[in-house]
Amino acid sequence: MYRLPAPSRGAVSVPRDGGGPASITSPGGAVSVPRGGGDRLSVAPLGGSGPALIAVAHGSRDPRSAATMAAVVAEVAAARPDICVRLAFLDLSAPSVDEVVDDLAAHGHIDVIIVPLLLGNAFHARVDLPALLVDSTRRHPHLRLTQAAVLGPDPLLISALADRVATALHPAPPLPSGLALLNVVAPARGSLDDPLLGIAVAAVGSRDAAANRRTAVVARRLAAVTGCPIELCFATVEPGIERAVDRLRTRGAERIVVAPWFLAPGLLTDRLVAAAPEVVHADVIGAHAALVDVVWARYDSSVATDLELSA
Repeated sequence: MYRLPAPSRGAVSVPRDGGGPASITSPGGAVSVPRGGGDRLSVAPLGGSGPALIAVAHGSRDPRSAATMAAVVAEVAAARPDICVRLAFLDLSAPSVDEVVDDLAAHGHIDVIIVPLLLGNAFHARVDLPALLVDSTRRHPHLRLTQAAVLGPDPLLISALADRVATALHPAPPLPSGLALLNVVAPARGSLDDPLLGIAVAAVGSRDAAANRRTAVVARRLAAVTGCPIELCFATVEPGIERAVDRLRTRGAERIVVAPWFLAPGLLTDRLVAAAPEVVHADVIGAHAALVDVVWARYDSSVATDLELSA
């Protein structure tokens, strides 16, 4: 741990990812938007009630996406009931980031941690969200907003992905009515120790080849966790899912599961199912306990960084 210089008034520092631009990078990957005026108030200790948390999702025209992210944030809030937790969306869904920030400011909050519910550190995390937060500080100069690092290929999320694959291969019997509502987080149902099993990791994809190379770390880490042959594919660019399935069959896989590197279902996950209906498609990560843990880890890292900067 080391101390960073305080950013200049109104500045936004964005965590590096694959050589992207950054002015200040904290050990925890946090992005800080200071108050107008340059002063910084202390934040509450990690053990007690602390800054509010805004979990910011991408947003989608597909209502399943917003419903899934609402379920995720409900689990996040339940894990730490002493912290005010809110959900916001960057686009296409409500409430917006501006609306949630304005509401928190109206209720007297002065410190807020923003955790992007994004798997990659692309344009939304590096440009869109920081710009929204700068605008928010102009409207609320007393408010300190700290943008945490994206979720990324965290080892916990890789384990969650493996869990979703195992569950797809060995689905659990239906739970009695009522208990199903309590079982939001589904544990793995069986082993992945199958020499004939192959896994296609399916991500959104980007026209930026460097971004796609960064996504490849997910496939490598899942291969290490499962011991299965893995092929990476994308929903929007090549290689597509058909090529990944063909490569896995060439490598001797007779049972193939698609592991969607998505937080929520939507049009792109539907596209993947339509393109390869003959193989098993695992569920998205969704409201998995691992995702809840990663969100709180990003929050705690940002609070710890703010404490150091304020010391």
